[in-house]
Amino acid sequence: MKPAETKIAYFSMEVGLTAKIPTYSGGLGVLAGDTLKTAADSGFPMVGVTLLTKNGYFFQEIDENQQHEKPMAWSIDDFLTALPDKVKVTIKGEEVIVGCWKYDIKGVHNEIVPVLFLHTDFEENSPEMRALSNDLYGDGPEYRLGQEIILGIGGMRMLKKLGYTNLSRYHLNEGHSALLSLELERVLKSPEKVKEKCIFTTHTPVPAGHDKFSMSLVEDMLEPKLFKLLSEDFHMAENLNMTSLALSYSGYINGVAQKHTEVSKSMFPNYPIHSITNGVHAPTWISPSFASLYDKYIHHWREDPYSLRYVSNISLGEIWGAHVEGKKRIIDYTNAHTNAGMDYDFFTIGWARRFTAYKRPELLFSDLERLKTISEIVGPIQIIYGGKAHPKDTEGKELITKVLEMSEKIGGNIKMAYLENYDMYLGQLITSGVDVWVNTPEPPHEASGTSGMKCALNGIPHLSVRDGWWEEGCIEGETGWSFPTADDLYDLLEKKVMPMFYKKPEAWRNLMRKTIMINGSFFNSTRMLHEYKHRAYDV
Repeated sequence: MKPAETKIAYFSMEVGLTAKIPTYSGGLGVLAGDTLKTAADSGFPMVGVTLLTKNGYFFQEIDENQQHEKPMAWSIDDFLTALPDKVKVTIKGEEVIVGCWKYDIKGVHNEIVPVLFLHTDFEENSPEMRALSNDLYGDGPEYRLGQEIILGIGGMRMLKKLGYTNLSRYHLNEGHSALLSLELERVLKSPEKVKEKCIFTTHTPVPAGHDKFSMSLVEDMLEPKLFKLLSEDFHMAENLNMTSLALSYSGYINGVAQKHTEVSKSMFPNYPIHSITNGVHAPTWISPSFASLYDKYIHHWREDPYSLRYVSNISLGEIWGAHVEGKKRIIDYTNAHTNAGMDYDFFTIGWARRFTAYKRPELLFSDLERLKTISEIVGPIQIIYGGKAHPKDTEGKELITKVLEMSEKIGGNIKMAYLENYDMYLGQLITSGVDVWVNTPEPPHEASGTSGMKCALNGIPHLSVRDGWWEEGCIEGETGWSFPTADDLYDLLEKKVMPMFYKKPEAWRNLMRKTIMINGSFFNSTRMLHEYKHRAYDV
């Protein structure tokens, strides 16, 4: 598709396309990647705009039960194509050259959606400005604001330079790209016209998660002509809240799950906030064994995951066989990398996501003796953990240490492994291979959560606190189970979940099939993009 025919520009600070391109930290970037892949599958006229980070997020190593971070080494030109086009932005009064690398996503019918990776790594730029392309979510407000200037303002100018002249909508995936609204107002000369073109998706249900920069720093770093476009209300404030900026310039605003939208409305009562629940890209997250099974029975499932409801026509034996193949993959990987000695036949729990306080990774170990007793009474338990803590999240890093220390105390009928350097590759292995997926957020802090959706595509039931998407996806005992406390989690494991797994195999396999039919067919990015097309993009 030619640039002039493209209608939607999708801006995201991070985009997760493959583990080989480590320009993502977690769910926000993976969602962006899944959205853009889905656009390519359907031939939807979209372009992605993001940042190039030479050091990626970071490479995680665990030593003496502690996380250590190293720069992620990767060869950019093995995966991206350098474009000759350049634009300029002003940061701290310095003229900064912004360049671009491109990645073409090829959809199931060979339609292309390009993703533009912006960078400042030119000899003409000062060392300080070149360094803005080093690290994702770099250290300090100056670094972060500099990156957001490149993303929002540089991104808009690069789109124009490359011939994207007929864009009808600009989709801001979180507030990092909110400065694009000022560049758009500079061109359109009207805040109301900007609102007609901007869509804003908010992901953060807590005030602390929204980027704020002191107005003095913003004035120092932003181009004066753009700074003057900020309304009087912003100028009078002590800080520039990027979420507030995005809200004020967007004609359509949405949260990423129904419950998250309710929380967002309470945080920002002066704005109409809609709900479009997240989804995941089925071809990316379905295991090879399930993909082969679907290919055999369900034609066109890749472009139409709604058709996964026809899994009702697939025998329980074949569904179980596909699961066993996926389980062998993750068990083999875990044993090879941790020497855990896990068994193909044992009940295996998965917990993998960002380590931070509200996700409560330690909840599963609240009562080690109770967990041991369950494993002795009902059957052996295996637990696979994975996830990174942000380098500046001291509490999150301490939680990794705590979980690892607890795992050393378990023993007996419980085997536990922690997989280092969690990324998209490991995410696909785990969410398509464990027997049940556990999620333990502290409500209402989980905006959506998508790992359980990936599991659903592979028939893996969810065992979670009711928060985020699980408020919508939980049919108790049919697609999984919910619990409010650790004691309730243990009760479910002892009395319902594990007895079904070990003693009622046909019931368990039927539960897996229902999980695919109900949740796999709905909580996918094809449905999500359809909602954006008709409710937000108005196409």
